[in-house]
Amino acid sequence: MPTLPPLPPTLAWRGGLDGWLDLLDQTRLPHERVVLQLRTDATVIEAIRMLRVRGAPAIGVAAAYGLVLGMRSRAPAASAFVATANATARTIAAARPTAVNLQWALDRCLAAIATAPNLERLMLEANAIFADEVAMSERMGRHGADLVPDGGTVLTHCNTGRLATVGDGTALATLFAAWRAGKRFRVLADETRPLLQGARLTALELAAEGIPVEVLADGAAAGLIARGQVQMAVVGADRIAANGDFANKVGTYGVALACKAHDVPFYTVAPVSTVDVRLPDGSHIPIEERDATEVTELGGVRTAPPGVGARNPAFDVTPARLLTAIVTDQGVLLPPFAAGIKALRLSGR
Repeated sequence: MPTLPPLPPTLAWRGGLDGWLDLLDQTRLPHERVVLQLRTDATVIEAIRMLRVRGAPAIGVAAAYGLVLGMRSRAPAASAFVATANATARTIAAARPTAVNLQWALDRCLAAIATAPNLERLMLEANAIFADEVAMSERMGRHGADLVPDGGTVLTHCNTGRLATVGDGTALATLFAAWRAGKRFRVLADETRPLLQGARLTALELAAEGIPVEVLADGAAAGLIARGQVQMAVVGADRIAANGDFANKVGTYGVALACKAHDVPFYTVAPVSTVDVRLPDGSHIPIEERDATEVTELGGVRTAPPGVGARNPAFDVTPARLLTAIVTDQGVLLPPFAAGIKALRLSGR
């Protein structure tokens, strides 16, 4: 399979305090590589809401820089800086409700300026969040690489690579690390309806790395698992509850059920910034419902009959009992997960 040209960075801050946020518009991939220059918090919010940037870690980093841009444009007096930052953060946090990294990054920024209420300190914290996410991606890849079956076939759902983070990724980071270590395997990438993140993004990233990949209709996954054609399934997570239940892109639950039924190892990979110990289990995770037209239309062309609506939950919740392990940047957690999650070093949680 030919190796594709490398992708531009998912996002990157350019310049100093008067700079801007470069952001790769993922809605244009794989056909166009368009980098947006965002200079206001409103444009960052629009990018998050419209999935120009997506993936829990990347959303968190974008939110941190969005707060910098918002506070720069408002330029409040020192006495009003914290109050204004809190109000701006609430607006940014409302862009997407399920991925907890968004609120985690904003909370870190707000904590940083509590005792140093100025734009310089806020910028330092946003840069630190970026650097921390890069480091967490590297560690997740290293911890998960040993789980990847040499010579086997790996199934993944949605996109969990460099496009979903600012480093190597979450679930895909384990595959990249295993490939660099000399393991050879092939990947089946669920297309991930309705927005085709697997077909458009995951397949693009794997092909760019030279890893053999085939796109799979979501509904075909269970049958191939049953026929013994999958040796491992690995996915990301947008929020992990205290007991190990986790939310991920809709369709993940079905993959997990098929893996459990046929004794195929099923893993989720996520940084500790995705863990939300405030929620006892997955029933408390808010599930984002998106516009019905994402389901009733494809490429702007209506595929459903006129007048027919659609349900469009962006995520589903997979119970911890279906998981083989959780891979984090702090190591691999095995069942029962509550004890391992409680032992994690969770900054600000």
